[in-house]
Amino acid sequence: MRKDNRDNLSLRKIEIIPNFIKNSEGSCLVRFGDTQVVCTASVDTKVPRWLMGSQKGWVTAEYGMLPRSTHERMRREAAVGKIGGRTSEIQRLIGRSLRSVVDLGLLNEKLITIDCDVLTADGGTRTAAITGGFVALKSCIDHLLRQKEIKTNPIQQYIGAVSCGILNGKILLDLDYSEDSNAEIDANFVITENMQLVEIQATGERKTFSDQDLHEMLKASKEAIKKIIQLQKSCFEK
Repeated sequence: MRKDNRDNLSLRKIEIIPNFIKNSEGSCLVRFGDTQVVCTASVDTKVPRWLMGSQKGWVTAEYGMLPRSTHERMRREAAVGKIGGRTSEIQRLIGRSLRSVVDLGLLNEKLITIDCDVLTADGGTRTAAITGGFVALKSCIDHLLRQKEIKTNPIQQYIGAVSCGILNGKILLDLDYSEDSNAEIDANFVITENMQLVEIQATGERKTFSDQDLHEMLKASKEAIKKIIQLQKSCFEK
């Protein structure tokens, strides 16, 4: 058993609170154990220059961590004067993931920005941001449909993400920080509702891994994402 009394292939306790930020067109607070991320969606009529006149919209993302989201204070990137490489990589990952399930041709030249702000980091912040970012995005799309700013729902299917890894030779799902920082193999899976792969990030941190290891991690992650997507759906059913 792990420190939070779950077995190796179990998720942490997940909670998604929709409409967490009242000022935005869509928002939620997502919790994976002690990891907490606020996700908001904002609409702008000014799309990137290369899309002007195309009738297509765009979905992008920004990601950041509060200074005390970690055990020791982090400097704000605004104070440093530039975005770090890790932040830039995660922003691109979130944006790619969310765009993969959106028909951009139905957005009517609207830009939707998903802001993901980490309140508490205990492993899996990027996968939590994708999971919560989708809820914020769908809430925003529902708002645009109600306001008749777009005619057809551009969301093709739900999407979720989860971390997986190998520690002491055992496959673990949804790693917390202590597990992630010591894992031999570290992976993140982004998967759609119909179990299609969007992105796999897998790294041999301390050793190599086999095709079979990857297959077993993927199998566990698919089962987990089925549960995650059901939790996302329950937000809108309520």
